[in-house]
Amino acid sequence: MPDFDASFFLQAGRWIVGALGVAAVVATLLPLLKQEAWWIRVFDFPRLQIIGVTLLSAGAAVALQLHASTWGLGLLGALGLTAGYQLFRVVPYTPLVRKQAADATRPGPDGHLSLAVMNVLQFNKQGGLALSVIQACDPDVIMAVETDQWWLDQLKPLEKTHPYTCHEPLENTYGLLFFSRLPLREPRIEYLLDDDIPSIHAHVQLPGTDTWVRLYGLHPKPPAPAESKTSTKRDAELLLVGKAIEEKDEPSIVFGDMNDVAWSHTSELFRRVSGLLDPRVGRGMLPTFHADYRLLRWPLDHVFISPDFKVANIERLPYVGSDHFPICIKVSYEPHAKAEQEQNAEQADAEDHEEAVEKIEKGFAEEEQQEAHESRTTAEAVVKLSH
Repeated sequence: MPDFDASFFLQAGRWIVGALGVAAVVATLLPLLKQEAWWIRVFDFPRLQIIGVTLLSAGAAVALQLHASTWGLGLLGALGLTAGYQLFRVVPYTPLVRKQAADATRPGPDGHLSLAVMNVLQFNKQGGLALSVIQACDPDVIMAVETDQWWLDQLKPLEKTHPYTCHEPLENTYGLLFFSRLPLREPRIEYLLDDDIPSIHAHVQLPGTDTWVRLYGLHPKPPAPAESKTSTKRDAELLLVGKAIEEKDEPSIVFGDMNDVAWSHTSELFRRVSGLLDPRVGRGMLPTFHADYRLLRWPLDHVFISPDFKVANIERLPYVGSDHFPICIKVSYEPHAKAEQEQNAEQADAEDHEEAVEKIEKGFAEEEQQEAHESRTTAEAVVKLSH
């Protein structure tokens, strides 16, 4: 058996720490490329985890005296810049900054609207648990995603209290269920881009008022090997809705499992183009995924609101057996504060609008290419079977 002395383990430790540090730096640099490949976009998500690895690597580097060498000093400098940049990206989603959407001042219940988003995980069979959590929250509007016919049967008791519905249960993990206690106008299912990814579009009447609010419920595909090899269509779907909101001057709310984090370039571009506010800014991250792994969590489920609204409450709901936690928000319609809150919104410039249009066009082009490929594959299969 080899005789390893202390210097061997010291050197091995330094190489391990160096490798971890370099990995954290690379994971920070890759998303700056703004490429849409899934293996690049995936590094938008774990910013908190990258900060943790960066700080641990820096602490270990000092303990192992890497700063005694030139490359070690360079590594520590890179780790410092990495940690600073990552903190810069996530600090807005903490109470350390000013709230983008102000706290509600209007007394309820008139003019107040509560919504919940719940990704149930289609293969999760704890329907009773999910139902009880949502019933305890008792929001005005409920959207459940990853829902098939089994989940519709499990959540059907909600129709007793929420009789206005718009459902599209599917077996492909992209089904949607929509329940409302309040009257709906023109509720419909639309396939904006992908022919197997539905979205919900409706107007809901605010209680005690004549005001109707436009709602968009979304659940695009994530950039992942088993789902979509790029973020192109996810980004395009979100930006399609953002452009539609920009063109309509009416109270609007976009909510759902966006399969994107609030601090990604696309989410920020969406907010600038649409003019919507993120209630998490200045309040907290409220990470909703992954429910089973405390150290691997980030916010994937979102609610974005127009400046007509202020926030009465936002919370993450208890575990429902899914890999996501539900999220619930109550907003207050306060149009007198719209002009003031518009000053808090992120502003789009000409370059932003041009980029949004380009991303939407790329999304449609990618969908056309995939449909053409599927048609060729089907035709080839038919030919083979006929021989």
